[in-house]
Amino acid sequence: MANGITGIDHLLIGARDLEAARDTYVRLGFTITPRGRHIGWSTGNYCIMFPTDYLELIGVVDSGQPASSIKRRIAERGDGLIGVALATADAEAAFRELGAAGVAPEPVRSLGRALDLPEGTVTPRFSLVQLPPAATPQVPMFLCQHLSPELVRRPAWLVHPNTAVGVRSVIAAVAEPNAVVETCTRLFGVAAVGRTDDMVSVRLGSATILLATPRDIAELHPDLDTTTVQAPALVACAIAVGDLATTMRHLSDHSVAYERDGRAGLVVAPEDAGGVLIEFVAAR
Repeated sequence: MANGITGIDHLLIGARDLEAARDTYVRLGFTITPRGRHIGWSTGNYCIMFPTDYLELIGVVDSGQPASSIKRRIAERGDGLIGVALATADAEAAFRELGAAGVAPEPVRSLGRALDLPEGTVTPRFSLVQLPPAATPQVPMFLCQHLSPELVRRPAWLVHPNTAVGVRSVIAAVAEPNAVVETCTRLFGVAAVGRTDDMVSVRLGSATILLATPRDIAELHPDLDTTTVQAPALVACAIAVGDLATTMRHLSDHSVAYERDGRAGLVVAPEDAGGVLIEFVAAR
């Protein structure tokens, strides 16, 4: 991969009611971290940690603090996927490489998150590189370097009742996928980008970003109502699990509706997953 990008770090799932979103994802079988608060901003989060990536449930928890683009996206989109954080091991080096590639990112900035634990509050820290909209495939993206990973990947947080082990893919609806090929190539490198008919895929380590029209997404997921999707928009993700039978049993035991799909996965509709279509697939 190019420009210091090593994969997907995490997916951001916006929530108008953060506590309700937490309850939803507990029912889906995920272990949820304690709540965090972004220092100096109005947002807070709960995280669903996997060994190399994670899901972030994010919402406004203190309207008295400065707002961010996250607050605006939640207001515009409601509940659901609102961004992709890309992993990097060195934010400063990635910033320089992106500039040399003509991407023009914003300068590296620091972020701290106050995380309330039983033994007291700790402060995981990150370095972020924001990408301008024109440099992304119509999907809000930024680069994230973890400066204190030991604070956010505790062993107990990596074990999930539904046996989830990581993000397999994320799907974005775009009006003309082929129009973003050049942008994807500049950002991720030519070797990471592929085309299949009218779809564009970006391979990032063990995960894939799929860019497709709402029509093609409807063919992939017939139960998803794409008539309400206003491209560009992130609409779905696939989560790898260690044991699909256990996943199925957990969903049934907690009265979560699901469907079997043609790829031998389990699909939970957006109305049952905080505005995101989630497909559970067997880990390779």
